[in-house]
Amino acid sequence: MSSHPLHIFSGSRFVQLAQEIASELDLQLGNATSTILPDSEIHIILNEVVREHDVFFIQSITRPVNDAIIELLLYLDAFRRASAHKINVIIPYFPYARQERMSKGREAISARVIANLIEQQGASRVIFIDIHNPAIQGFFNIPVDPISAIPILCNHLSKSDLSNTIIVSPDVGRASLAGKYAERLKLPLAIMHKRRDDFSSTRVTHIVGEAAGKKPIIIDDLIAGGSILKQLDTLFDHGVTEKVWLSITHPILLDSAMDIIYSDPRIERVIVTNTLPLPERAQKCKKIEQVSIAPLLSEIIRRIYHGESILNQLVLS
Repeated sequence: MSSHPLHIFSGSRFVQLAQEIASELDLQLGNATSTILPDSEIHIILNEVVREHDVFFIQSITRPVNDAIIELLLYLDAFRRASAHKINVIIPYFPYARQERMSKGREAISARVIANLIEQQGASRVIFIDIHNPAIQGFFNIPVDPISAIPILCNHLSKSDLSNTIIVSPDVGRASLAGKYAERLKLPLAIMHKRRDDFSSTRVTHIVGEAAGKKPIIIDDLIAGGSILKQLDTLFDHGVTEKVWLSITHPILLDSAMDIIYSDPRIERVIVTNTLPLPERAQKCKKIEQVSIAPLLSEIIRRIYHGESILNQLVLS
């Protein structure tokens, strides 16, 4: 166990998650203030001593994404200048994770830029959940713990009748993630192959696996504009007749996705975690179920603080 006091702080973006994590650990959130100044600058101040403390800072990167990132960086600077012993950063949804490589010439590798900024501002360790590309871990020179919400989501799914059910990966890139679902739930697996026409448009070309006549659970790490929902036609063209469930870690849920979820009767359940707060429209949607990651993250914090292994909590996606 560390000889340094444990202290949990939160950014202003999703304090409820941080409060739930602190409650699981029987702790109070640290006292700090984020203020948006009239010219839109952000001012951060810590209202209590953190000298030689082991700090765990929780920041959900909600929209506007860039404002949330700046707030995170300013908090890191405040902790470093206040002489915190360790600054462990929990970023449930890691920003810019879909911009992790150059798919064309003259592109910024934005995920690398974010990793550099976090590390240079003094973070001792970074923890994130179901990142879009696990290779982003290699962008850091500090310890990184890539946690997965798969056990929590699978546990939630296992409480339902899964007879005649199949796990469906929306593309080849998510096949490994889908395979872990299928293995845990002991269900068959199908993989949709898609082709990207441009930055925001994709189309499915074919499906590997027998989905006809089965209830599909489509999995993914995030749902933003709803491209995954536009693939339902292909499933039903291949003989699917049962209503579709989705199990997705990060609920970005732009209006375009919500329009489809509300209007398409083939979608029965959309199960997500609280790595991000649900947008207002999603909060009112009876199809959407949110599962808490607070117990998982509180256990991760406890083990790191006590110097214990978290290997059995790590499921790389």
